[in-house]
Amino acid sequence: MSEVKATHVRWWIVAMLTGLGFVSYLQRINISVAAALMGPELHLSKIQMGQIFSSFLIGYAIFQIPGGLFADRFGTRLTLALSAALWGVCTFLAGLTPASISAMGGLSFLVLWLVRFFLGSAEAPTYPVGALAVHNWIRPPERAYANSWMFAGTSLAAAFATPFVSWLMLRMGWRWVFFITSLPAFSIALAWWLFSTNTPREHRLINEAELALTNLESQQIHRTAGFWSLLRNRKILLLCISYMAEGYLLFIFVFWLYTYLIEVRGFSMMNGGLITALPWLTGLLFTPLGGFVADRIAVRRGRLVAAKYIIMTGYLLSAVLLFVAAYAPSRTLCIAALCLSVGFLMGAEASFWVSATYLAGDRAGAVSGLMNTTGIIGGIFSTSLVPILVARFNWLVALGSGTVVAIACVSLWILIAKPDEGASVGSNYQAIPALQKERM
Repeated sequence: MSEVKATHVRWWIVAMLTGLGFVSYLQRINISVAAALMGPELHLSKIQMGQIFSSFLIGYAIFQIPGGLFADRFGTRLTLALSAALWGVCTFLAGLTPASISAMGGLSFLVLWLVRFFLGSAEAPTYPVGALAVHNWIRPPERAYANSWMFAGTSLAAAFATPFVSWLMLRMGWRWVFFITSLPAFSIALAWWLFSTNTPREHRLINEAELALTNLESQQIHRTAGFWSLLRNRKILLLCISYMAEGYLLFIFVFWLYTYLIEVRGFSMMNGGLITALPWLTGLLFTPLGGFVADRIAVRRGRLVAAKYIIMTGYLLSAVLLFVAAYAPSRTLCIAALCLSVGFLMGAEASFWVSATYLAGDRAGAVSGLMNTTGIIGGIFSTSLVPILVARFNWLVALGSGTVVAIACVSLWILIAKPDEGASVGSNYQAIPALQKERM
């Protein structure tokens, strides 16, 4: 008599997290393309647009830890459904931004600043709570790979958004960009609420065979340590500091890549949107590959050692390639270097998040939120600093700053993955048990 074949609910949860990653990035990146027309119409300068970009990140940073704590208390189902619904509301409101009476863009600036601040606040729980959902549903040997798919969704959104928003903006106007891109947020909010559960045991479609393949420990809710006590963990603090580099570098690509390709490399608005998609398509390929390789290394060497190899390799190559792109004499070499730079950056992304949940234990949501807070602080610096560096110096210096920050991240991981003195290969460095085969 054959055993009952396991269901695949946990991978449907991962697929929905990929969808949430896609939609969340669509909401945040649409303005970077729409700014080409909305800025002049609303009398907003590049410096003001940089401040509006940063307002998203300010709200995003402030509500990272509260969002993670909320999810630790009320669960992933309510948190992500509520968040996604609010994304749709804020994005729709951005399309209603009134034109300023004066040429200073004061009213438009204030409205957009507030709307994007609230959008950032609503999006804050997305990745910390997504990491918590993966922690709840997926066993340790598969977590980096599962986490990577949520970030693959962000790469797909970035690749899709720039050509789509460019096309939509040129045909229907920038306001319709926000009206139309708000719709997927409402859809994914409803889908997540109807299908997901906080833990595998609560799901009506999962069978016992699959339940044995999930993280059963997450279904026994207990809190062993206060959140603030985690701040005394040196590895958690260094992890968070290193993630500032991720935010700085990533948001250069998110908010300024399209503008750079138009102003410096001479692409048209439509072609610029198409070309901007290429680095993110490369990221889409590298993201799950990086997660898969990290899991394979972790089985033999331990989670933090695996993260060290992936992050140090990915960020060093990303830094060098960004430098090459900035100084490339031809557009072809520039685009090729940018593609690989984004690819290696995204390939390392899942290793940060699985390291956070690994070190946090049952405070995974809160610690993931803390780490992402520092990443957003890095993003705030880059979105505000890049236009200043461009105005004061040039684009070469602005992009070169990303190279310096990425190299700093590499040096920190030498310390993060260093075994504690007097500790044998144990707790933090214990290899992950080999994958059990799913069959029958």
